[in-house]
Amino acid sequence: MTMTMTMTEVMGEEPEVVLAERRYAAIAKILETVVKKREEKRSFTDILDHVFLHRVLGIPIFLALLYAVFQFTFSFSAPFSDMIDLFFGWLGSLAELHIANPMLASFVSGGICAGLGSVLVFIPPIFMLFFALAILEDCGYLARAAFVMDRAMYKLGLHGRSFIPMITGFGCNIPAIMATRSIESEKDRIITILVNPLMSCSARLPVYVLIAGVIFSTSYAASAAVFSMYVLGIALAVLSALIFRRTLFKGKPAPFVLELPRYMIPSLKSVTMHMWERGKWFLIKAGTFIFAVVIVVWALSVFPWGATSGGELIENSYIADFGHVIEPIFRPFGWNWQAAVALFFGFLAKEAVVGTFGSLLGVGEEGVHTALLNASWFTPLTGFAYMVFVLIYFPCVATIGIMLKELRPKWVLFAPIYTLTLAFLVSALVIVIGHLIGLS
Repeated sequence: MTMTMTMTEVMGEEPEVVLAERRYAAIAKILETVVKKREEKRSFTDILDHVFLHRVLGIPIFLALLYAVFQFTFSFSAPFSDMIDLFFGWLGSLAELHIANPMLASFVSGGICAGLGSVLVFIPPIFMLFFALAILEDCGYLARAAFVMDRAMYKLGLHGRSFIPMITGFGCNIPAIMATRSIESEKDRIITILVNPLMSCSARLPVYVLIAGVIFSTSYAASAAVFSMYVLGIALAVLSALIFRRTLFKGKPAPFVLELPRYMIPSLKSVTMHMWERGKWFLIKAGTFIFAVVIVVWALSVFPWGATSGGELIENSYIADFGHVIEPIFRPFGWNWQAAVALFFGFLAKEAVVGTFGSLLGVGEEGVHTALLNASWFTPLTGFAYMVFVLIYFPCVATIGIMLKELRPKWVLFAPIYTLTLAFLVSALVIVIGHLIGLS
């Protein structure tokens, strides 16, 4: 009986990887014979690379640094968020006190100050996240993170160049999708674009911070919950890429060659510029698109004016009627109609989930936090499942718009269908596992 073995089985590695390693080994051997150089001590870069590029320690170090980024983000941004929240709360109270017309007072206080203020309060953590990522990029580490992740990504069907767009997706999926243009293979590029919406963009961060703060009593538990969303997004992106590679886009990703930059001390000017260039998109969206969503939610929650008594009886409002129509879809997850409505408007922009809560409750971010605690809308289990759903479901409208420029229409249509299906499946799995281990 004869047995045939593949090249991968014989070599213990993918042939493309082995060829690349042998090629560089041959180059190094030739250089040894033709180039003479003085014996030099190992440079600082060599010492750091020995640790950061370690085959075993490389990925744990990357995850540890990622966790440190989020701890930095929340710790340093909290005082600034509190100041913004106090300002909008004071502004809303001032409007109620000095505007005689009740409808106009409700519009300024409950619509503009409460709704928009509940979104703008997340400017500090978003900018801090971009600041931390800019430091990692400018110091030369992010390129090494791509190198460390390449071997694992190759085996799971993703191209090494996919890593940078995926990391960029932590900021915003739109420039991340545009960054895939550097990937030569069309199959690799399509796979990267399809899985990129699973990376937690900055628009989802306000939702995570709000819900995690409600369902967990300590900041460490809340930070761990938020961090888990980013890890889960990476895991789902990799798993989806593996499935796509085995079914829709059969074949192997192209080999990945990357020149590693030297380690450098980031300059404050450069890091600040990178932070601003990425963060300004949130300000633009908050000042235009999200503002429009918040006003629509306010109008639907206070009209008909007489029936709602100016928004005090929200159960009689148009938005409550709509919420009760879609509530049965989400009731098995333990979410009420308000949570369902927030998810609906979150399709337009993920930040609008928090803005919708703010408009529905007529309060700012801190008020939303207190109101959710008092109302007990979420348990730790249902709240965590809600965070998972927000992570996975529909790419926002702007992301779908950029997909239309980069992909054929059939793949643009496929993206929201598969992400919505995956959101229901994974959230249901969270609920089921939670019940099995005794959570309620």
